[in-house]
Amino acid sequence: MLGLIISIIVIGLIAGALARLIVPGKQSMGIGMTILLGIIGSFVGGFLGFFLFGADAQDGFFQPAGIIGSLIGAIIVLLLWGAFAGRRSSRR
Repeated sequence: MLGLIISIIVIGLIAGALARLIVPGKQSMGIGMTILLGIIGSFVGGFLGFFLFGADAQDGFFQPAGIIGSLIGAIIVLLLWGAFAGRRSSRR
């Protein structure tokens, strides 16, 4: 169980950091928020993979498609975060 939690955190950190590198602009978040971004992105990517392709996680946790799905999900979450955060700060 501890190994699963550590691997989720590591994959979240990798996916979140890569998403922050790919998406242009300044994202004001620390390492904890980057990990959370990657973890949420993994759930979004997994949901999209299952919804679009019927893919399932039965083949194992570390898969290239799973990591790519996590990255795509993290990019989507980061873009949505930027859109909502930008909208909120422009009202002031």
